[in-house]
Amino acid sequence: METSEIKALIEQGIDGSEAIVTGDGGKYEAVVISTAFEGLSMLKEHQLVYATVNAQITSGELHALTIKAYTPEEWQQKNS
Repeated sequence: METSEIKALIEQGIDGSEAIVTGDGGKYEAVVISTAFEGLSMLKEHQLVYATVNAQITSGELHALTIKAYTPEEWQQKNS
C-alpha cells in the first residue's frame, strides 16, 4: 500500500479531515486533523480512523497503523 492510498481512504472516510501519512512496508503512521475529533476520547478518535482502513487491515494489505489524532485547534497549538 502507498501512503497516498491510506491518506485518501482516511480523508474520504472522515469528512473535512486532513491526513499526513508516512511509512512503508506495511507499517505506517497517520497524523489526522479533523473537527470530527472534538469532544471524543483518544480511543474513539482512533476507532474513527481505523474504521476508514479496516478492510485493508483485515486483508493484511495494511499491517500496522499508528494514529495521532488532533482537532484543528490542537494541531495549531502543537505547531505554534
